[in-house]
Amino acid sequence: MQKRAIYLYFFVVLLTQACAQSTDKTINSPETVDFTAQLVVSDLQNPWGMDFLPDGSLLITEKSGELIHYKDGQKSIIGGLPAIKSSGQGGLMDVHLHPDYKNNGWLYLTYSSPEGDGKGSNTALMRAKLTGDQLTEKKVLYKASPNSSKSHHYGSRITFDNDGYLYFSIGDRGDRDVNPQDFTRDGGKIYRLYDDGRIPSDNPFVNKAGAKKAIFSYGHRNPQGLIKNPISGEIWEHEHGPRGGDEINIISKGKNYGWPVITYGINYIGTKITDETSRPGMEQPIYQWTPSIAPSGMAFVNSKVYPNWQGNLLAGSLAFQYLERLEIKKNKVVYREKLLDGMGRVRNVKQGPDGFIYVGIEGKGIYKLVPTN
Repeated sequence: MQKRAIYLYFFVVLLTQACAQSTDKTINSPETVDFTAQLVVSDLQNPWGMDFLPDGSLLITEKSGELIHYKDGQKSIIGGLPAIKSSGQGGLMDVHLHPDYKNNGWLYLTYSSPEGDGKGSNTALMRAKLTGDQLTEKKVLYKASPNSSKSHHYGSRITFDNDGYLYFSIGDRGDRDVNPQDFTRDGGKIYRLYDDGRIPSDNPFVNKAGAKKAIFSYGHRNPQGLIKNPISGEIWEHEHGPRGGDEINIISKGKNYGWPVITYGINYIGTKITDETSRPGMEQPIYQWTPSIAPSGMAFVNSKVYPNWQGNLLAGSLAFQYLERLEIKKNKVVYREKLLDGMGRVRNVKQGPDGFIYVGIEGKGIYKLVPTN
């Protein structure tokens, strides 16, 4: 019996290693979209953010502090990055091109910056241009303050709406009882700016004494998904809950999303955070995950490459190591499916300009989902 158990153990180890070494994996989905996950960019440790340049090449952020340009099968490292404090969940995070990049050349980065008041770091948003293999014309558009020695909950995704406004997220930085509900403090918020960093005059708290004028919504925990719905034009967000209570939200001007006053989650040790899951004046999520999947990265599918997935939402799972597909009807999740189950911690997902879905997996790289039927 003992020998049998040993043989079984080594069989499982060899099988696991064989699967890990494969660059392609075919998945059968109940929606008849069979696809192969083709490894496009290999040897990445934490591909936190990615975006496509007009020539189809990729800009990729490594959380450790590298901006990679991947073109024609080759990687080059972009120079000229700002000072980045890579610690815990912090580092170089999102990268996002301006919607009119072809004409103006602006790109945007979020990162944990040690600049400013206090020890530690906090989330910063920078605008720059790419000249050859260097960042140029750099300008910090927003720097959260004060710095914190805590090394978690930085956010930090970037997106634009149909009117050209820039949105970005900053997590509560681990100070849940202070930051998310306080307009005078950064953290636990979604922010809105013009593309050059100016604050719109119709931002909801512009005229509130002492408030951070860039705040657009508040009461968030750690938003690591932020995207424009290409159909409705709304800004959608997902965020990490504590133990349970990860959320999907539609972001509206000036709204309070409740954290930590209301939540469907509990403390990691099993104790309650609050008895309330709802309260007047606080928004309910479109959907909440309990148990937590630890969502990171977010994409809507509107490509003809996947006709059966039109309008579906994709979200990466760090905790359970899969890509989740959610069917949504009238802003309600009606069906969930696991894709790439067991492939690894999915950090990011994006629909490319070629219509294909690209998925960043920690410790592996970026995969392209290619339908086979």
